Amino acid sequence: MNVIRFSDLCASGQVRGKRVFIRADLNVPQDDHGAITEDTRIRASVPCIQMALDAGAAVMVTSHLGRPTEGAFKPEDSLMPVAKRLGELLGREVPLVANWVNSDDSASVTPIQVASGQLVMLENCRVNVGEKKNTPELARKLAALCDIFVNDAFGTAHRAEGTTYGIAQFAPIACAGPLLSAEIDAIQKALAHPKRPLAAIVAGSKVSTKLTILKTLADKVDQLIVGGGIANTFMLAAGLKIGKSLAEPDLVLEAKAVIAAMKARGAEVPIHTDVVCAKTFAADTPATVKKATEVADDDLILDIGPETAAKLAEQLKAAGTIVWNGPVGVFEFAAFENGTKAIAHAIANSSAFSIAGGGDTLAAIAKYGIEKQVGYISTGGGAFLEVLEGKTLPAFEILTKRSAG
Repeated sequence: MNVIRFSDLCASGQVRGKRVFIRADLNVPQDDHGAITEDTRIRASVPCIQMALDAGAAVMVTSHLGRPTEGAFKPEDSLMPVAKRLGELLGREVPLVANWVNSDDSASVTPIQVASGQLVMLENCRVNVGEKKNTPELARKLAALCDIFVNDAFGTAHRAEGTTYGIAQFAPIACAGPLLSAEIDAIQKALAHPKRPLAAIVAGSKVSTKLTILKTLADKVDQLIVGGGIANTFMLAAGLKIGKSLAEPDLVLEAKAVIAAMKARGAEVPIHTDVVCAKTFAADTPATVKKATEVADDDLILDIGPETAAKLAEQLKAAGTIVWNGPVGVFEFAAFENGTKAIAHAIANSSAFSIAGGGDTLAAIAKYGIEKQVGYISTGGGAFLEVLEGKTLPAFEILTKRSAG
């Protein structure tokens, strides 16, 4: 995937004195009082912003925050807490600019006053009318504000919006920031040119939400490890009983098709040989390890068993590339976390290149302290899932097109 990289522009001196517009992903969680409760995305945006400042650019950065209504700004929509936190991380004040796009129908724009070596934050971009639908009128106004557009927001790469796609169409130069570049490199390494064997872990509550991913990966991977409610549906497909566990019986034929597709390629979907069951879904409910053939009608399967975990761990340790999306059990409950813990440590101890993504996956990585042992941790969420589905993300598509001239 060929895109113009912002780091290359900076290194070649092409950024000095230029107006640089950075689309970051600063959509951080906040408490009821608006205080930021977790600032990972802000900290992750710092290298791109600092790179632009060091290169002598006049820097504008924006992001969405929450779910504002276009054209109806409310105080809770404000990026003020984000600007304050970013200022603390950079050791400088970050002025916040409101009403930065003309609201009338004219194509004219009012230039934003920012000098070379200076930084301003532009208020919540999703308040601008036309952002979500990526109207040409807004896109051209955005592009007129800058000389160089930098997309550094992989988390929104699957959305074709004004500040993620439209501006890239019309800006004089459109390029990928360091975060987006790293995502591109990791995805290429894991999916386009993987070292074999390629193992994928796809877990979650429902097959239906990840059916496209399962089908796409069935044509690519050597081992397709399923977990959570998804695995229960595959157990049904293998003729096993699952008691009253979460599953989708109407998708058993789809699961069988995935198993058959893997088998036809000499690959496999490992079916659990033992599981951890409970009678109720609660943190303090007694846990019982059972063979997969011995699940009772009133059992809930809440984790993979130790035998299954050991077998999967061995496969992961022997893998060349690992893609991880989702914990394999209810890891939030101590009695049902051992499967996910075993998988996490196996990935950490494997020499394979690993890429992990999805909210619950990130929580598991943090819980077991393996951040430094995972090759690449994607912050993309929905964007990461769409990559696994085999889709071309809009942000990648337009940046590739612009790099071709």
